[in-house]
Amino acid sequence: MRNGTHTSFGSLKQIDAGDLNVGYVEAGPSDGPAVILLHGWPYDIHSYVDVVPRLSGAGYRVIVPYLRGFGTTRFLSSETLRNGQQSVVALDIIALMDALRIEKAILGGYDWGARTANIIAVLRPEHCKALVSVSGYLIGSQQAGKVPLPPKAELQWWYQYYFATERGRAGYETYRHDFARLIWQLASPQWDFDDATFERSAASFDNPDHVSIVIHNYRWRLGLAEGEPKYDDLEKRLAEAPDITVPTITLEGDANGAPHPDASAYARKFSGSYAHRIITGGVGHNLPQEAPQAFAQAIVDVDGY
Repeated sequence: MRNGTHTSFGSLKQIDAGDLNVGYVEAGPSDGPAVILLHGWPYDIHSYVDVVPRLSGAGYRVIVPYLRGFGTTRFLSSETLRNGQQSVVALDIIALMDALRIEKAILGGYDWGARTANIIAVLRPEHCKALVSVSGYLIGSQQAGKVPLPPKAELQWWYQYYFATERGRAGYETYRHDFARLIWQLASPQWDFDDATFERSAASFDNPDHVSIVIHNYRWRLGLAEGEPKYDDLEKRLAEAPDITVPTITLEGDANGAPHPDASAYARKFSGSYAHRIITGGVGHNLPQEAPQAFAQAIVDVDGY
Protein backbone atom coordinates (compact mmCIF):
# COMPACT_ATOMS: atom_id res chain seq x y z
CA MET A 1 0.00 0.00 0.00
CA ARG A 2 1.53 3.29 -1.11
CA ASN A 3 1.45 6.51 0.90
CA GLY A 4 -1.42 8.69 -0.25
CA THR A 5 -3.46 5.71 -1.44
CA HIS A 6 -6.47 6.88 0.58
CA THR A 7 -7.87 10.41 0.45
CA SER A 8 -10.89 10.12 2.73
CA PHE A 9 -12.58 8.06 5.40
CA GLY A 10 -16.04 6.56 5.43
CA SER A 11 -18.85 8.44 7.11
CA LEU A 12 -18.15 10.28 10.34
CA LYS A 13 -19.85 9.38 13.59
CA GLN A 14 -20.85 11.70 16.45
CA ILE A 15 -21.25 10.93 20.14
CA ASP A 16 -21.78 12.95 23.31
CA ALA A 17 -18.78 12.57 25.61
CA GLY A 18 -18.09 14.84 28.58
CA ASP A 19 -18.41 18.48 27.54
CA LEU A 20 -18.41 17.65 23.85
CA ASN A 21 -20.26 16.09 20.98
CA VAL A 22 -17.26 14.39 19.39
CA GLY A 23 -16.85 13.73 15.70
CA TYR A 24 -14.82 10.63 14.94
CA VAL A 25 -13.99 7.96 12.42
CA GLU A 26 -14.29 4.29 13.34
CA ALA A 27 -12.96 1.38 11.28
CA GLY A 28 -12.27 -2.31 11.79
CA PRO A 29 -14.11 -5.05 13.69
CA SER A 30 -16.14 -3.85 16.68
CA ASP A 31 -14.66 -6.63 18.82
CA GLY A 32 -11.06 -5.99 17.76
CA PRO A 33 -8.37 -4.57 20.06
CA ALA A 34 -9.03 -0.83 20.35
CA VAL A 35 -6.61 1.75 18.95
CA ILE A 36 -7.21 5.49 19.42
CA LEU A 37 -5.21 7.83 17.19
CA LEU A 38 -4.91 11.51 18.10
CA HIS A 39 -4.02 14.34 15.74
CA GLY A 40 -2.09 17.54 16.35
CA TRP A 41 -2.20 21.21 15.39
CA PRO A 42 -2.59 22.48 12.72
CA TYR A 43 -3.66 19.12 11.40
CA ASP A 44 -6.67 16.84 11.74
CA ILE A 45 -7.89 13.25 11.48
CA HIS A 46 -6.63 12.95 7.89
CA SER A 47 -3.12 12.54 9.28
CA TYR A 48 -4.22 8.93 9.76
CA VAL A 49 -5.99 8.39 6.45
CA ASP A 50 -3.38 5.82 5.34
CA VAL A 51 -2.77 4.42 8.83
CA VAL A 52 -6.37 3.42 9.57
CA PRO A 53 -6.80 0.89 6.72
CA ARG A 54 -3.52 -0.78 7.63
CA LEU A 55 -4.65 -1.26 11.23
CA SER A 56 -8.30 -2.07 10.58
CA GLY A 57 -7.16 -4.61 8.00
CA ALA A 58 -5.00 -6.21 10.69
CA GLY A 59 -8.05 -6.67 12.92
CA TYR A 60 -7.91 -3.56 15.12
CA ARG A 61 -10.89 -1.40 16.02
CA VAL A 62 -9.55 2.06 15.17
CA ILE A 63 -11.00 5.32 16.49
CA VAL A 64 -9.78 8.71 15.23
CA PRO A 65 -11.52 11.67 16.90
CA TYR A 66 -11.46 15.35 16.13
CA LEU A 67 -10.01 17.13 19.16
CA ARG A 68 -11.95 20.00 20.73
CA GLY A 69 -11.97 22.94 18.35
CA PHE A 70 -11.49 20.84 15.22
CA GLY A 71 -13.76 19.43 12.54
CA THR A 72 -17.23 18.32 13.60
CA THR A 73 -16.52 18.22 17.34
CA ARG A 74 -18.71 20.73 19.16
CA PHE A 75 -19.26 21.90 22.73
CA LEU A 76 -22.58 20.81 24.18
CA SER A 77 -23.02 24.13 26.01
CA SER A 78 -22.30 27.69 24.99
CA GLU A 79 -21.42 28.34 28.65
CA THR A 80 -18.42 25.98 28.73
CA LEU A 81 -15.05 27.74 28.80
CA ARG A 82 -13.21 27.23 25.51
CA ASN A 83 -10.27 25.75 27.38
CA GLY A 84 -7.23 24.35 25.58
CA GLN A 85 -5.07 23.38 28.58
CA GLN A 86 -3.34 20.02 28.30
CA SER A 87 -5.22 18.05 30.98
CA VAL A 88 -8.62 18.96 29.56
CA VAL A 89 -7.85 17.60 26.11
CA ALA A 90 -6.82 14.31 27.73
CA LEU A 91 -10.01 14.19 29.78
CA ASP A 92 -11.98 14.63 26.54
CA ILE A 93 -10.47 11.40 25.21
CA ILE A 94 -11.07 9.54 28.48
CA ALA A 95 -14.71 10.66 28.28
CA LEU A 96 -14.86 9.43 24.67
CA MET A 97 -13.52 6.03 25.74
CA ASP A 98 -16.22 5.87 28.40
CA ALA A 99 -18.92 6.84 25.91
CA LEU A 100 -17.75 4.17 23.47
CA ARG A 101 -17.37 1.64 26.32
CA ILE A 102 -13.70 1.12 25.58
CA GLU A 103 -11.97 -0.02 28.75
CA LYS A 104 -8.45 -0.12 27.38
CA ALA A 105 -6.82 0.99 24.13
CA ILE A 106 -3.48 1.41 22.44
CA LEU A 107 -2.97 5.16 22.10
CA GLY A 108 -1.01 6.81 19.32
CA GLY A 109 -0.34 10.43 18.51
CA TYR A 110 1.94 13.28 17.44
CA ASP A 111 2.08 16.94 18.48
CA TRP A 112 -1.03 17.77 20.60
CA GLY A 113 -2.10 14.17 20.13
CA ALA A 114 1.15 12.74 21.52
CA ARG A 115 0.94 15.04 24.55
CA THR A 116 -2.67 13.95 25.11
CA ALA A 117 -1.77 10.27 24.85
CA ASN A 118 1.18 10.80 27.24
CA ILE A 119 -1.16 12.38 29.79
CA ILE A 120 -3.72 9.59 29.59
CA ALA A 121 -0.92 7.05 30.08
CA VAL A 122 0.06 8.90 33.27
CA LEU A 123 -3.36 9.73 34.70
CA ARG A 124 -5.22 6.59 33.62
CA PRO A 125 -2.65 3.86 32.90
CA GLU A 126 -5.35 1.24 33.36
CA HIS A 127 -7.01 2.59 30.20
CA CYS A 128 -3.80 2.61 28.13
CA LYS A 129 -2.60 -0.78 26.92
CA ALA A 130 0.42 0.70 25.14
CA LEU A 131 1.61 3.92 23.57
CA VAL A 132 3.13 5.19 20.31
CA SER A 133 4.33 8.76 20.77
CA VAL A 134 5.96 10.88 18.08
CA SER A 135 8.69 13.11 19.58
CA GLY A 136 8.58 11.24 22.85
CA TYR A 137 7.61 12.75 26.21
CA LEU A 138 5.65 15.96 25.73
CA ILE A 139 3.93 16.57 29.06
CA GLY A 140 4.59 20.15 30.10
CA SER A 141 3.67 22.71 32.73
CA GLN A 142 3.16 26.44 33.03
CA GLN A 143 6.28 26.71 35.16
CA ALA A 144 8.39 25.01 32.50
CA GLY A 145 6.79 27.23 29.87
CA LYS A 146 8.00 30.35 31.65
CA VAL A 147 11.67 29.37 31.43
CA PRO A 148 13.44 31.22 28.58
CA LEU A 149 15.26 29.20 25.96
CA PRO A 150 18.38 30.04 23.96
CA PRO A 151 17.55 32.43 21.10
CA LYS A 152 17.68 29.84 18.34
CA ALA A 153 15.22 27.63 20.21
CA GLU A 154 12.96 30.58 20.96
CA LEU A 155 12.84 31.38 17.24
CA GLN A 156 11.21 28.01 16.55
CA TRP A 157 8.35 28.95 18.86
CA TRP A 158 7.62 32.26 17.07
CA TYR A 159 3.94 31.42 16.59
CA GLN A 160 3.46 30.85 20.33
CA TYR A 161 4.62 34.40 21.05
CA TYR A 162 2.54 35.74 18.18
CA PHE A 163 -0.53 34.07 19.68
CA ALA A 164 0.23 35.76 23.01
CA THR A 165 -0.87 39.07 21.44
CA GLU A 166 -4.29 40.24 20.33
CA ARG A 167 -2.72 40.95 16.94
CA GLY A 168 -1.82 37.27 16.81
CA ARG A 169 -5.33 36.16 17.66
CA ALA A 170 -6.77 38.45 14.98
CA GLY A 171 -4.14 37.29 12.50
CA TYR A 172 -4.90 33.63 13.08
CA GLU A 173 -8.64 34.30 12.87
CA THR A 174 -8.17 36.04 9.51
CA TYR A 175 -5.44 33.91 7.96
CA ARG A 176 -5.86 30.54 9.63
CA HIS A 177 -5.52 28.53 6.40
CA ASP A 178 -2.45 30.45 5.24
CA PHE A 179 -1.02 30.15 8.75
CA ALA A 180 -1.54 26.39 8.82
CA ARG A 181 0.02 25.92 5.39
CA LEU A 182 3.11 27.81 6.55
CA ILE A 183 3.41 25.62 9.65
CA TRP A 184 3.08 22.49 7.50
CA GLN A 185 5.92 23.73 5.28
CA LEU A 186 8.19 24.68 8.17
CA ALA A 187 7.50 21.55 10.21
CA SER A 188 7.89 19.13 7.29
CA PRO A 189 10.26 20.84 4.84
CA GLN A 190 10.68 17.74 2.66
CA TRP A 191 7.01 16.71 2.53
CA ASP A 192 5.67 17.51 -0.94
CA PHE A 193 1.97 17.64 -0.05
CA ASP A 194 -0.49 18.86 -2.67
CA ASP A 195 -3.27 21.42 -2.36
CA ALA A 196 -6.00 18.80 -2.08
CA THR A 197 -4.23 17.10 0.82
CA PHE A 198 -3.90 20.38 2.67
CA GLU A 199 -7.45 21.56 2.01
CA ARG A 200 -8.94 18.30 3.33
CA SER A 201 -7.39 19.03 6.72
CA ALA A 202 -7.77 22.82 6.59
CA ALA A 203 -11.55 22.46 6.44
CA SER A 204 -11.44 21.28 10.07
CA PHE A 205 -10.08 24.68 11.16
CA ASP A 206 -13.42 26.30 10.27
CA ASN A 207 -14.81 24.89 13.53
CA PRO A 208 -16.41 27.84 15.39
CA ASP A 209 -14.28 27.23 18.49
CA HIS A 210 -11.00 26.54 16.71
CA VAL A 211 -9.31 29.90 17.20
CA SER A 212 -10.37 30.17 20.84
CA ILE A 213 -9.02 26.69 21.67
CA VAL A 214 -5.71 27.20 19.86
CA ILE A 215 -5.07 30.63 21.37
CA HIS A 216 -5.96 29.46 24.87
CA ASN A 217 -3.72 26.40 24.51
CA TYR A 218 -0.62 28.40 23.66
CA ARG A 219 -1.31 31.24 26.08
CA TRP A 220 -1.93 28.74 28.89
CA ARG A 221 1.46 27.14 28.24
CA LEU A 222 3.18 30.47 28.87
CA GLY A 223 1.08 31.24 31.94
CA LEU A 224 -0.65 34.07 30.09
CA ALA A 225 -4.11 32.50 30.33
CA GLU A 226 -5.70 30.84 33.33
CA GLY A 227 -6.86 27.26 33.34
CA GLU A 228 -9.90 26.09 35.25
CA PRO A 229 -9.36 25.59 39.00
CA LYS A 230 -11.06 22.19 38.94
CA TYR A 231 -8.11 20.87 36.93
CA ASP A 232 -5.40 22.33 39.18
CA ASP A 233 -4.68 19.05 40.99
CA LEU A 234 -4.23 17.23 37.68
CA GLU A 235 -1.87 19.91 36.41
CA LYS A 236 0.16 19.72 39.61
CA ARG A 237 0.62 15.99 39.03
CA LEU A 238 1.63 16.57 35.44
CA ALA A 239 4.05 19.36 36.41
CA GLU A 240 6.06 16.75 38.30
CA ALA A 241 6.79 15.08 34.94
CA PRO A 242 5.81 11.59 36.11
CA ASP A 243 7.22 8.56 34.35
CA ILE A 244 5.14 6.69 31.81
CA THR A 245 4.95 3.03 32.78
CA VAL A 246 3.02 1.47 29.88
CA PRO A 247 4.86 -0.17 26.95
CA THR A 248 5.93 2.56 24.55
CA ILE A 249 7.53 3.12 21.17
CA THR A 250 8.64 6.69 20.45
CA LEU A 251 9.17 7.83 16.88
CA GLU A 252 10.97 10.73 15.27
CA GLY A 253 11.22 11.77 11.65
CA ASP A 254 14.67 12.52 10.30
CA ALA A 255 13.48 15.88 8.90
CA ASN A 256 11.22 17.22 11.65
CA GLY A 257 11.34 21.00 11.36
CA ALA A 258 9.13 21.67 14.38
CA PRO A 259 10.50 22.17 17.91
CA HIS A 260 11.11 18.76 19.46
CA PRO A 261 13.33 17.29 22.18
CA ASP A 262 16.21 14.93 21.48
CA ALA A 263 15.39 11.33 22.33
CA SER A 264 18.21 11.22 24.87
CA ALA A 265 16.36 13.86 26.89
CA TYR A 266 13.28 11.72 27.49
CA ALA A 267 14.21 8.05 27.15
CA ARG A 268 14.35 7.59 30.91
CA LYS A 269 10.80 8.92 31.28
CA PHE A 270 9.51 5.62 29.90
CA SER A 271 9.99 3.04 32.63
CA GLY A 272 8.18 0.12 30.97
CA SER A 273 9.13 -1.77 27.82
CA TYR A 274 10.51 0.87 25.48
CA ALA A 275 12.03 1.45 22.06
CA HIS A 276 12.85 4.54 20.00
CA ARG A 277 12.86 4.62 16.21
CA ILE A 278 14.13 7.21 13.75
CA ILE A 279 12.01 7.18 10.59
CA THR A 280 14.15 8.12 7.60
CA GLY A 281 13.39 9.41 4.12
CA GLY A 282 12.83 13.10 4.77
CA VAL A 283 10.00 12.52 7.25
CA GLY A 284 8.83 15.61 9.08
CA HIS A 285 6.50 16.52 11.92
CA ASN A 286 3.28 14.97 10.62
CA LEU A 287 4.80 11.52 10.80
CA PRO A 288 1.64 9.37 10.53
CA GLN A 289 0.66 11.00 7.24
CA GLU A 290 4.19 11.17 5.86
CA ALA A 291 5.20 7.63 6.93
CA PRO A 292 1.95 5.71 7.58
CA GLN A 293 3.51 2.27 7.25
CA ALA A 294 6.13 3.01 9.90
CA PHE A 295 3.51 4.45 12.25
CA ALA A 296 1.09 1.56 11.78
CA GLN A 297 3.91 -0.95 12.29
CA ALA A 298 4.82 0.73 15.57
CA ILE A 299 1.23 0.27 16.79
CA VAL A 300 1.30 -3.42 15.88
CA ASP A 301 4.73 -3.91 17.43
CA VAL A 302 3.98 -2.16 20.72
CA ASP A 303 0.85 -4.30 21.04
CA GLY A 304 3.21 -7.27 21.39
CA TYR A 305 5.37 -5.77 24.15
